[in-house]
Amino acid sequence: MASSFVDKVTITVTAGKGGNGAVAFHREKYVAAGGPDGGDGGKGGDVVFRVDDNMSTLMDFRYKRKYVAANGADGQGKRCAGRGGETLIVRVPRGTVIRDKESGAVMHDMSDGKDWVVAKGGRGGWGNKHFATPTRQVPRFAKPGLPGESREVILELKLLADVGLVGFPNVGKSTLLSVVTNAHPKIANYHFTTLYPNLGVVYVTEGVSFVMADIPGIIEGASGGAGLGHDFLRHIDRCRLLLHIVDVSGSEGRDPVEDFDAINEELRQYSDFLADRPQIVVANKCDLLGDDRENLDRLRAHVEALGYEFYEMSAAAHQGTQELMRVTAGKLANLPPVITFEPDYVPPAPDAVGAEDVIIHQFGDVWTVDGAWIDRLVETVNFSDYESRIYFDRMMREAHIFERMEEMGVKDGDTVCLGDLEFEYQH
Repeated sequence: MASSFVDKVTITVTAGKGGNGAVAFHREKYVAAGGPDGGDGGKGGDVVFRVDDNMSTLMDFRYKRKYVAANGADGQGKRCAGRGGETLIVRVPRGTVIRDKESGAVMHDMSDGKDWVVAKGGRGGWGNKHFATPTRQVPRFAKPGLPGESREVILELKLLADVGLVGFPNVGKSTLLSVVTNAHPKIANYHFTTLYPNLGVVYVTEGVSFVMADIPGIIEGASGGAGLGHDFLRHIDRCRLLLHIVDVSGSEGRDPVEDFDAINEELRQYSDFLADRPQIVVANKCDLLGDDRENLDRLRAHVEALGYEFYEMSAAAHQGTQELMRVTAGKLANLPPVITFEPDYVPPAPDAVGAEDVIIHQFGDVWTVDGAWIDRLVETVNFSDYESRIYFDRMMREAHIFERMEEMGVKDGDTVCLGDLEFEYQH
């Protein structure tokens, strides 16, 4: 069934919140109130994507769309830090491309097998031990933990195949795959038998093999969403070589030259990059031609004039298939490795947008300023550089952070804790 293959989903991932810092004191002679010893809160759990080679579709994400990691534990007395939240592992098939839903930009390509953190857990809050000074010996406050990152992402499965079979429905792609690999695709004499991609490994000779994918039949209009082709064109994106299968038997009254041109036009409409992929043209069902070879000769002349290599075969009769696989393996030996998609996602710049989410807390003469916007801003600032500090000051004023603090009553000389930084406020 078509519903058994899922290759594009949108999910929400939320990392865990950091635990709150503790307010606690230990008893010690001659130390006011026993001395502060509140521990820090634990870091929130990350959300991590991990490749699982036993998965072949994104079916598991069809009914579960929200993934939330555990929160960090609060700090405790005796300077005991809270336990960090457990990392949430989300398993995906190899070849899954992760995109930011808002921008559509590629964030990561899960092809190398390495774990990737999609959402970082929030930092744990400081316990009151951090706020003790010679003049503030009894700090009765602690810093709350920060929320973890949360975002919507698109998971898009792009098969990791060396060779992609393309062509109109019912031209013999599934038959070829079943003949030269150990795959067992469903085969019948009607359009769209293949409702999802099938993969198989072709063993040419000892030490020489490659992965071949039977892509569901592309039809005219596929690049614009017609038929099944549009849904599965993405699976050809990674293929190093395309085998363009054309039915030359005339059994369905189709013109092979027109079919060849139509498929290539659909590839070009989808992506110029894909249309320029190396391609071998294969005339199939040659055993049905008899003495009438006009279609075959016209197709050969047409594709060779365009510079493509041309081969004849009959997948059903096992004629020419092994020679085609040897030629394909030889061609692959001189082509670059399977394509991986480079990330092009750029995190939002620390402009004033989002600054309204900054949280300001006051504890006497100590102020804490927290939030994702502050974190992004601090990452861009070199506080040992004068111009960088001027930029920081301007961004804080444009975002009305200082104005908000002044409305809340901040005074010169008060301590401001900004992320992991601590400085003295001066108007």
